[in-house]
Amino acid sequence: MPIPTAPAPGDTADALIVAHGAPSDPTPQEAVLKTLARRVADHLPGWRVKGATLAAEGALENALDGMSAPFVYPFFMAEGWFTGTNLPRRLNQAGVTDALQLRPFGTDPALPAVMARAARAGASKAGMTPAQTALVIAAHGSGVSRRSADSTHAMVTQLTRIGEFAQVIPGFIEEPPYLADIARDIGPALCLPFFALSAGHVIDDIPMALEQAGFSGPTLLPIGQAEETPAMISAALRHARATGHKGPSRRSAAP
Repeated sequence: MPIPTAPAPGDTADALIVAHGAPSDPTPQEAVLKTLARRVADHLPGWRVKGATLAAEGALENALDGMSAPFVYPFFMAEGWFTGTNLPRRLNQAGVTDALQLRPFGTDPALPAVMARAARAGASKAGMTPAQTALVIAAHGSGVSRRSADSTHAMVTQLTRIGEFAQVIPGFIEEPPYLADIARDIGPALCLPFFALSAGHVIDDIPMALEQAGFSGPTLLPIGQAEETPAMISAALRHARATGHKGPSRRSAAP
């Protein structure tokens, strides 16, 4: 089922899409967030939508300037310290006490269906039959918090229920099961990175792990760069505007 994009009459609000960013080189990801915000705004006529990273000094505060009761969409893959502690604190320090913070991108209930469609399209482009292909979900993981892996495992469960691929397997960069191990001798497979942005792990660690594993299947763009992502984010923002809630709990979604 396509994600609805038609705006409701008089549907106006302020929204901010926030990602972590790269402290060592914040400019490229700042540009990506601003582009994403413009694409989301295309689906939300009348809305003011901005994008910012936490890493770029002053970017969050500048984006919030002049906003009224903004809807804040965390472009993160899991709940954690950044979404649960750091971002609310930064909003409060910026004098924004009336924001409604939505659930993170990686836990958005519409994402499993978007992931399934992206994987199906990637398989088709590579001439692969999903029912005879393993889908490897490359994710961050963490040696400190379980929330990153929990979000990935929840996504794997949803994609397994959708049932198009022979198997859906998570592989992590920072905890077992490591991507370099699960991608070895796996047979026909493609890899879909469970990341919001093409940076860091996506550019360096995932290709390195797959090369180490001798993985020969295609690697798709990270799901945050999927064509459907702006429409999905706009739908979540519109739902929050209509209901005053951060969004429904994750449920099985038809692809």
